[in-house]
Amino acid sequence: MGTRLGALVERLGGQLVGDANLEVSGIAPLAEAGVSHISFLSNSKLRAEALQSQAAALIVSAADDAFIAAGFSGARIVVANPYVYFARAAQYFESLTAVVPAPGVHATAVVAASAKVAPSAHIGARVVIEEGAVIGENAVIDAGCYIGRDAVIGADTHFFANVTFHARCQIGKRGILHSGAVIGTDGFGFANEGGVYIKIPQTGRVMIGDDVDIGANTSVDRGALADTIIEDGVKLDNQIQIGHNCHIGAHTAMAGCVGVAGSARIGKYCTFGGAAMVLGHLTIVDKVHVGSGSMVSRSILEPGQYTGFYPLAKNAEWEKSAAIVRNLSTMRERIRALEKIIKTKTENNES
Repeated sequence: MGTRLGALVERLGGQLVGDANLEVSGIAPLAEAGVSHISFLSNSKLRAEALQSQAAALIVSAADDAFIAAGFSGARIVVANPYVYFARAAQYFESLTAVVPAPGVHATAVVAASAKVAPSAHIGARVVIEEGAVIGENAVIDAGCYIGRDAVIGADTHFFANVTFHARCQIGKRGILHSGAVIGTDGFGFANEGGVYIKIPQTGRVMIGDDVDIGANTSVDRGALADTIIEDGVKLDNQIQIGHNCHIGAHTAMAGCVGVAGSARIGKYCTFGGAAMVLGHLTIVDKVHVGSGSMVSRSILEPGQYTGFYPLAKNAEWEKSAAIVRNLSTMRERIRALEKIIKTKTENNES
């Protein structure tokens, strides 16, 4: 199934330059696009590749269009942000061929009598829904999922196969949890008595907002006493660990293998590169961007880009080296001042 360029622009906006009746069937990369595809140019370094593309139409910025127009024979959709437009166009094309699961409960699913499942929801094979759970309108719970007692799942939320969503946890509307995600496991809480660990019951919940995506095999621990909070629009990649009592601000995104220790509070619109680590009980303000593999060992109270790599060493040696590195700027200024004094005295002696 395809669509006319004119219909696409009517739906998503943008300035169309070319034939509005041209049919396109989907989106493809610049180098692979054919005469029935639309492609996009979001990186000006790829202008030459865009000129060689066989795509029927290109999504371009105004700045790139001035260059592309002279050498590209196809249609163009000029927009402020080509990458965002590409994402929305891709969503639209996917919707044309998407298979919508039929409402209803599969015969092999086990649904407790007190659970409330919306008539429009889809409950797949061998799903288990415990007492008091609530499943919202148009929710999709794929095969093998487990929904704990008194859990709440919002409208239009999709759990892929084998998601585990423990007791009393909640997620809002339009969420996506990928296979293997585990929400509401016990946090890592123990008291130490003479070398023996005494378990602290984890009685809080995980509270997840609207439009949250959580990747495959990612775990979010329930709070020890208060709740673990994941605000609206948060995006968590695969194999991430969020510890108990963490608070992740709205529209923050974390790449694969990020680890956040318990009680860390992270602001809105932050990003974390793959394998970044955040120690517990820290505060990170809004709009902080942490590079891949970085270790956040202190609170970050000012927005900006942060990166920290350091070789492994014995802790005492590492702390000593870190203190030296932290003072390098001051040491450099002192050395420069000494060099000026030495130079002045040398010149005076020579004269």
